[in-house]
Amino acid sequence: MQLKQRAQRGFTLIELMIVVAIIGILAAVAIPQYRDYTNKSKGASAIASIDTYKKGVAICIQNEGGVATNCDTGYDGIPTWTATPLLSAVTVADGKITATVPIGAIGNTAEGKIELTPNPQAARINWVVAVTALPDAVKSALEKTNTSS
Repeated sequence: MQLKQRAQRGFTLIELMIVVAIIGILAAVAIPQYRDYTNKSKGASAIASIDTYKKGVAICIQNEGGVATNCDTGYDGIPTWTATPLLSAVTVADGKITATVPIGAIGNTAEGKIELTPNPQAARINWVVAVTALPDAVKSALEKTNTSS
């Protein structure tokens, strides 16, 4: 009888505390990584929305003889903008694309900006990327993947 009682006692307090500590450590590492991952994916989605403008500016620069002076929103195939949850506005002025990110859309605590400035070369356009008021993980991902087109 004594053997049967002992088998039903369950876990000790120290064993339960160890399990809780392990779960806490895993959560402390996983939650920030998950937040960075979701912010990067939202940033990639925002850039995918801007790609139409990059193509329009590239065509405009080609049609204008290699200069971006007249390449503005609505001119020569550069579309106008319809707001999305990730980007509240996109404007093009002299080929420079400026996208406005609303507060909290990509993990930002203030209104963010993504600016893509064309630098026409002989056979291609290099894009200079400037990002303000966005998380560092998003900024590095955008700058790494959008340096040229």
